[in-house]
Amino acid sequence: MRVLPLVFCLCALPVSAQDGPPLVFPVDCTLGETCFLQQFVDHDPGPGARDFACGPQSYDGHTGTDIRTVDMAGMVAGMVVVAAADGVVRALRDGVPDGGTTTMADGQGCGNGVALTHADGWETQYCHLMQGSISVTLGQTMTAGTPLGLIGYSGRTEFPHLEFILRHAGRVIDPFAPSAAGTCGSGEPTLWQDPLPHVPGEILAAGFAPEMPSYEAIKTGAADHGQIGPTDPALVLWAYLHSARGGDILRLSITNAAGDMVHAQDVTLERNQAQLFRATGRRSPPAGWPPGLYTGAVSLIRDGATVIDSLTTRVVITP
Repeated sequence: MRVLPLVFCLCALPVSAQDGPPLVFPVDCTLGETCFLQQFVDHDPGPGARDFACGPQSYDGHTGTDIRTVDMAGMVAGMVVVAAADGVVRALRDGVPDGGTTTMADGQGCGNGVALTHADGWETQYCHLMQGSISVTLGQTMTAGTPLGLIGYSGRTEFPHLEFILRHAGRVIDPFAPSAAGTCGSGEPTLWQDPLPHVPGEILAAGFAPEMPSYEAIKTGAADHGQIGPTDPALVLWAYLHSARGGDILRLSITNAAGDMVHAQDVTLERNQAQLFRATGRRSPPAGWPPGLYTGAVSLIRDGATVIDSLTTRVVITP
């Protein structure tokens, strides 16, 4: 079995959307609900990093488009990775444990993955797939949309996702900006068959807990409580985000069954972060919270006014 190469040139050749194959979205999911576009190809030729929109949703030398699940529970549920275009399986690797960077051996940065060749010198690669999920064989002819495996947590990664890499003649191409012209917001055609939104930060999930949740519980999907009892110590609203920027405001509020505000807080985020969580709440009163359905509202606000994303969640306070 041939292994996937791990080092590629980031110097993108100037191509146009007309030169490449129309790409279908490589994950069977609902974008913005069950999966999220988190990071993109690095367009900065130096030691810094910038995405195709000149934002910070990348890191130095990043060669792909990262499509993530909400959390580990979303990965375990199974999210199918598909071929983005017609092609032939050139290489594959399976057998790398799903444990992220901590369980990665040397030379396994891509983790479990598949590489496909396409017409006219194009290639796609699919990294960080779930161990044992790859369903194709070397030399197999694929059509666009055919399943390859499942999103996993293998290789050099801190969260479950697919890293989708596109190359032409051996060089990385950003499907969102194939000309690599270096201009931001130019509106050039992409290589995606259907237009994809660029959301510069999103709320992955929000929920309630009877105390401050651990980050591990947030990342595994175990932090949300559907019910909170009268003897629980607190009523805590938490939010899990990606691509927050320094100066962003995370606005959190809790209302009771009558619509009265129970608690509210604006949290100013201090720095750019690929993923993070914040939480706020109040200790339970001596007699407990009045029973009923409570609502949590979370908004991510940028530049003091622009709402980047918002999400609501609910919890039942039992008698």
